[in-house]
Amino acid sequence: MYSIKSLIVCSAVMLPLFASAQQGDPKATEVWEPVPVKVTPGTGTSAPSDAIVLFDGKNLNSWESDKGGAAPFTLKNGAMTVAPKKGGIKTKEAFEDFQLHIEWRAPSVVKGEGQGRGNSGIFLQSYYELQVLDSYESKTYSNGQAGSLYKQTIPLVNACKKPGEWQTYDVIWTAPRFNEDGSVKSPARITVLHNNILVQNNTELKGKTEYIGQPKYVKHGAMPLALQDHGDLVSYRNIWIRKL
Repeated sequence: MYSIKSLIVCSAVMLPLFASAQQGDPKATEVWEPVPVKVTPGTGTSAPSDAIVLFDGKNLNSWESDKGGAAPFTLKNGAMTVAPKKGGIKTKEAFEDFQLHIEWRAPSVVKGEGQGRGNSGIFLQSYYELQVLDSYESKTYSNGQAGSLYKQTIPLVNACKKPGEWQTYDVIWTAPRFNEDGSVKSPARITVLHNNILVQNNTELKGKTEYIGQPKYVKHGAMPLALQDHGDLVSYRNIWIRKL
């Protein structure tokens, strides 16, 4: 039990603190405007109410060939699949900062190893490749496996599912900004969840993706999202994007 003396001492210490907390007006730090816009979250695999649905399994109307003309990917059972040697596809609309959700699947029949196994890529703003690859128990260079920014940044972990299983990427993309003279004002940054596991954490990119040589920036503005034809039967579904 506490003594009367200890309670008196405690009160003497605490009362000034309570009094201090009550000084000033708590409303002075309340911000009421602007009011955030209401967005209804998606349920199941559906997109949020403010998202642009780029592919819902019904058609390829939001896409075109990266060579010009109709998108050559095949459409079947709610998914679109790379048509090898016919080229990649890109969105008709261009984007800068965004949140992206995309699902992909490497072929269930495994052919080859490393970079020859279920290879494709998601090119953010057309220049920056988020690698798509069957990296399930398959060895390749670490900055070229699934979840990497190709030949730039190694993923934090390998979160790949087995070949033939659907996988998800959830991406937060901050576009690079450039000065008038073409120099970089602020570099691109990316956060990626692979199958709900963090694999890129606000990663800073060094420039556009290069197969040979070091990455470098080229001045640009809003650009399309592109999906690569690397010769493998990689499929995609449920693609939506939110402009930020």
